Parts: sequence; structure tokens; C-alpha cells
Amino acid sequence: MFYTIDVEDYVRVEPKLFGFKTSDAVAKQLQETYSNYHDKEIGEVIGVISVSEVGEGIIIPGDGAAYYNSKFKLVVWKPELQELVFCIVDEITNFGAFINLGVIKGMIHISQTMDDYVSFSTTGTLLGKDSKKVLKKGDPCIARIVAVSYKGDMPKIGLTMRQPGLGKIEWIEEEKKKAKKAMKMVAKREK
Repeated sequence: MFYTIDVEDYVRVEPKLFGFKTSDAVAKQLQETYSNYHDKEIGEVIGVISVSEVGEGIIIPGDGAAYYNSKFKLVVWKPELQELVFCIVDEITNFGAFINLGVIKGMIHISQTMDDYVSFSTTGTLLGKDSKKVLKKGDPCIARIVAVSYKGDMPKIGLTMRQPGLGKIEWIEEEKKKAKKAMKMVAKREK
């Protein structure tokens, strides 16, 4: 889920930014500090939206940087259990697929890709035995977050596509067409 959060913190501005206007130096430092930043409490920082206030700077003896008490706004993404996500298949393996969620990568076990017996084919795809559905690198999908773990450096996201309305976009469109056709058949019988 995407959020905006207001933060008040001391921003350590490195000496290399001293030639800039103070507000610009703080903004540049924040962009650098929060690039690829993740935190269990706030989530994955996408970017700094704005800097609303920059206080007086202080210098700490022995540190060449200046510290400015600042108020700023961040946009973050924090994975929520049961959240639906649009994603792209990034890599297929013999145990499942790695999925690009835009902000971070998730993983979907082979058993959670579709309601079918699934096997890893020699062409580097996942193939449904009865349905003949194929999942390959680059396929756009809709998945549900079913697990979030914060062990290690980066959060680990577990996904499923074994629920109605989930899966490869092409499969979802096919299911919609089948449902629409079935509704028309029912409507014809009732007349």
C-alpha cells in the first residue's frame, strides 16, 4: 500500500553540498539518504515529495557536516497482507517465479501460480498440465500478498495467484469472457 508520511528529523548535510542554497542542499541530501531506503516500520521509500521546513543548522565538533532540523514528506510503499498487486514476472525457476512489484521483488511458489498441476518446462516457463496455461518471463499478472518477512537486509514477499480474479492478465480476461458468455446463456434460457 502506498502512503505519504510526514517526517521531522535532523538532516546531516555533507560538506560537498555547502555551495547550494540551504533548502536545496537539504533536499539533495534527503534524496541521496532515502534512495533505496527501507524500514520495517515505514516500508520502502519511493522518494521525497517535498521539504516544508528547514531550521537553523548546527555543527558538531569533529564532524564536517551541518545538521538541519527539517520537516519533509516521503512517499512509501509498505506491503500489506492480503493486498492485491499488479506485477510482472521477472524470472522463472524450477520452484516458482520471481515477480517484480515495481518497488521490490516478490516470490511465488510453483504451487501458487495456478489451480493446476504445474511443471517447469525446458523452455523456462511454468506449464499447467490440464489447463495448458503458460507463465513466462515478462507476463503481467495480478497477485495477492500472503507473506511478508523482514529477516535479512530486504523484506521477502510471498505471493499467490490461486484465487479467483488473480493470475496472468490474459487468463483473467479469458475467465471474464467465459463468465460473460455463461451469463448470456442463462439469460437466453430464462426468456
